[in-house]
Formats: sequence, C-alpha cells, structure tokens
Amino acid sequence: MEMPENNDGVILLHGISRTALSFRKMQTALEAAGFVTLNIDYPSRHHALEALAEHIHPAVTHLAAGIAGQLHFVGHSMGGLLARVYLSRYRPERLGRVVMLGTPNGGSEIADRLKNVSLYRAWFGPAGEQLVTRRDAATGALFPPVDFPVGIIAGNRSVDPTAALFLQKPHDGRVSVENTKLDGMADHIVIGTAHPWLPGNGVAIAQTIAFLTDGRFGRQESG
Repeated sequence: MEMPENNDGVILLHGISRTALSFRKMQTALEAAGFVTLNIDYPSRHHALEALAEHIHPAVTHLAAGIAGQLHFVGHSMGGLLARVYLSRYRPERLGRVVMLGTPNGGSEIADRLKNVSLYRAWFGPAGEQLVTRRDAATGALFPPVDFPVGIIAGNRSVDPTAALFLQKPHDGRVSVENTKLDGMADHIVIGTAHPWLPGNGVAIAQTIAFLTDGRFGRQESG
C-alpha cells in the first residue's frame, strides 16, 4: 500500500502468544480515521523483550521513513511493554503518543505464580518470565520512566474464574487494573471487557483513536 506522506503512522504490537489478527479490527478503524498502520506479527513466545525490540526495529524504521507525521504506538498486554523497551532504545524522531491496552506495567501476579512451572515457561518463553511483578535489576532496567504521552486502557471483566485466586480486584482476568497504571501516564480509563477482547473492543478502539488524536480519552465513552 502506498503511504500518504502527510499522515501519522501507528505501530500495532499484539500480546504474548497472540498474532496480528487480534488487532485487525482496530487496524481497520485506525486506517478509516486516516492513520497509516503497521500491524506487526512478531515471535512473542520465542525471545526476550530485548531481542523482540531488535526484531521489530527494521519494520518500524521503514514505516517511520515513509511518513511525514508523527509515529504512534499501540500495544496490547505485553505489546505495551515491548513498546516501552523499543522506545527506550530506538525512540523515533517524531514520536507521537502511546496507548497501552491491559499492559502489565506493574507485572502480573499470574506470571509470579507460574514463572517456575515448566509448562508456562515452555509456552510463553523468555518474555513470559519478564512479566512478573518483582523484577530483577536487569529486567527493571528495560523499563525506564516514560517521558512521552501514554494513555492506558484497562479492563474490569474476566472470563477466567481461577484468576480471582491470584489477582487484585478489579482485574481483566490477566492483569489487575492497578498494575496497568504507570507513573507519568497522561490518562487512564477502565472499560467493561476482559483481557483477550481489549484489542477488538469497540469502546477501546474509539478511545484509542481519541487518545492518538487529542492526547486524552473521551470520558463519555468510558465505563
């Protein structure tokens, strides 16, 4: 697709063990709103966050070179952490805004409980072990304080009845609302959906477009 040079671009980063298909509905809406998009399929289960940042770098650089506007990032779950790691290493010259959906900025208690379980380690790989709430110095250093506009969307519904055993309420079945928060964030809202459905949720999509456009969420649509 030929990229219009006057448009802002949006990098979409899916969550761990998901694919770019999870962001397809959001991608379509962003393009209808006038954004150029890059919905990256990356091997989330096979590498640590540092290596994943290197993996996506060529594609991000290519999109940035093809637009004259700002470059925004939208990440679901671990995709938001990947955006943070990437921006700490390769901050674009015309960085715009960042939206995180259900991102475990404070870690996930579920990862705390399962990090030493062989099945969890085999399925989620090196990055899965970096999702814990108690980070060692090396992992903590991957996430310096943010100095760019960040809007965070959290869910407060769960489709996993066992999640209540591990997570502080309210939560989305994977991450507590409290652990989505981030020092220095520009805005934060909670919507009525579960973790897996955040990227395709109509309210989340509308709110993402609102934040990328205006730098704040539309209060009338939050819930």
